[in-house]
Amino acid sequence: DAVASTGRAFLAATGALAVAGLAAGAAGRWLGERFSAAASRAAVVLPRARRPLPPVPASVRVGTPGVTPFITPDPDFYRIDTALQVPQVRVDDWRLRIGGMVDAPMELSFDQLLARELVEADITLTCVSNEVGGGLLGTARWLGVRLDDLLRDAGVHRHADQVVGRSVDGYTCGFPVAALDGRDALVAVGMNGEPLPLEHGFPARLVVPGLYGYVSATKWLREIELTRFDRFDQYWVPRGWAAEAPIKTSSRIDTPRGLARIAPGPTAVAGVAWAQTRGIATVEVRVDDGPWRPARLGAALNDVTWRQWTFTWDATPGRHTLAVRASDGTVAIQTA
Repeated sequence: DAVASTGRAFLAATGALAVAGLAAGAAGRWLGERFSAAASRAAVVLPRARRPLPPVPASVRVGTPGVTPFITPDPDFYRIDTALQVPQVRVDDWRLRIGGMVDAPMELSFDQLLARELVEADITLTCVSNEVGGGLLGTARWLGVRLDDLLRDAGVHRHADQVVGRSVDGYTCGFPVAALDGRDALVAVGMNGEPLPLEHGFPARLVVPGLYGYVSATKWLREIELTRFDRFDQYWVPRGWAAEAPIKTSSRIDTPRGLARIAPGPTAVAGVAWAQTRGIATVEVRVDDGPWRPARLGAALNDVTWRQWTFTWDATPGRHTLAVRASDGTVAIQTA
């Protein structure tokens, strides 16, 4: 009887929690709908970049079925953040503040940001939590204002060594000032020809090629502060994560999928490889315990986007293990 009573109490408590959870979920959905920024986003007309990029050339694609598209459509782009509800920010209410260790603190409205010179940049973003073979990365054509131009106008103090981005919900990222070395770090307002999707940071976010997102990719951006690493730890550092996070050279097999059954004979093995800011030099494939053999690469668009690759394997009956590895522009091979 004691066990049965405990079981009934547990079920009753579980039921109460479920009702509370449903109520909270319904309230969250109501709030999301009540205060949605979708109408604000729909009204945004983005100016063109001063020097628009040409279309991505066909030569970057290897033409193998099953390889992920070179440019990731917005609905398929991965989303990793700490927001339980997507922040709803209307452009009329939004301001970007730049302060801290600068000579001339700034505050910009959305219209003032758009009035500055806009640039386009094709950049692959990668999450540090991406597992081997995982999908937490994607490539987009971003539109925005160069971060180094903004900070040049603000006048960064020579002792400042960290750029901190703050989201409207209080989340912080932080990365070295030294990363602004000419790469296309942006306060981005557009993604693949449209205003940023709400879940990807509308109305503005940071995009910094070559750094994992947890230190650099502040979405729903409201403030940029110049400071020092010995004075401030961004959100993940007290939780045991590294303060600096350059992206490591890596690669992925898109096709055939793991545990797939295929017919014997010529089989296309293909995927993507990435090493942002260093570029990909070679990709090699190994079957079982055989030698590493070179794959054919699609053309390199730049050094901050992934490269597609393909390899023809004469498959034989039985169970096989396929492996891939890449080397970057410094000829360093990715770690096992």
